[in-house]
Amino acid sequence: MAETRTATGAARIEAAFDAARAEGRAALMPYMMGGFPDRESSVRIAHAYVDGGADLIEMGVPFSDPLADGPVIHEAATAALNAGIRLETVLGICREVSTRVPVVLMAYTNMILGGDGPADFAARAREAGASGVIVPDLPLGEDEDARRILGEAGLAVIPLIAPTTLDRRREEICSVASGFVYVVSDVGTTGERGELPGHLRELVEDVREKADVPVAVGFGIGSAEQAGEVGKTADGVIIGSRLVRMLADAEGTDEAVSGVTAFLVEAREALADGQSSRVM
Repeated sequence: MAETRTATGAARIEAAFDAARAEGRAALMPYMMGGFPDRESSVRIAHAYVDGGADLIEMGVPFSDPLADGPVIHEAATAALNAGIRLETVLGICREVSTRVPVVLMAYTNMILGGDGPADFAARAREAGASGVIVPDLPLGEDEDARRILGEAGLAVIPLIAPTTLDRRREEICSVASGFVYVVSDVGTTGERGELPGHLRELVEDVREKADVPVAVGFGIGSAEQAGEVGKTADGVIIGSRLVRMLADAEGTDEAVSGVTAFLVEAREALADGQSSRVM
């Protein structure tokens, strides 16, 4: 993907989903904890994600008390914080890879509302080339000034919809969505699941009917086969804990890079294999 720093975040995200759709598959969006296991390795891993077929990257900012993250990602965040990784470090990693694919930051409200406030956070994120931000503890209606400021800075503000989100609330969330809607596949925190929940297809189809932007699914997708299955219905597939666990278990950066690259190649192939049965 050509460098497009001047494009709005929403436009870059839309282009990434459109390119995947043109190939008849869902977009592949791997998650990484910025700065884990260390800054230099994290930069190599980000590029490995792209080399493995990522259409977008979700990049977490380490936080001490993440409400949405399960043990694997929480442990990675703790390790990153203990190693001195902070928001500015993650933005530096984002800057290294954001010319290749859109990067969506996963951050919590304290780092957006704290410090010099949301305008400063938004300016720094855009300067680093970020296209959007996911804020799991910023529900619709809680701080619309922050949402507005982020959007005015050119960042897509991606909302989340869970299986427990009521129908009227889904409509309200979809009406303000920018970039894409993040559908949480199951209740609970992030982490690999042995099987996909039975309600997922119906949930995704309902959100797709309500939203004017793509719908991506995350939480619990731990294998290429599961990615391919989700990609038959969703516009995008987000894989997180499986990749972070692979990085944690790897004996060195070279092994980590080769491992995640091979896994993402397999996942992208599974998305392509499922194109004939995709619900468009």
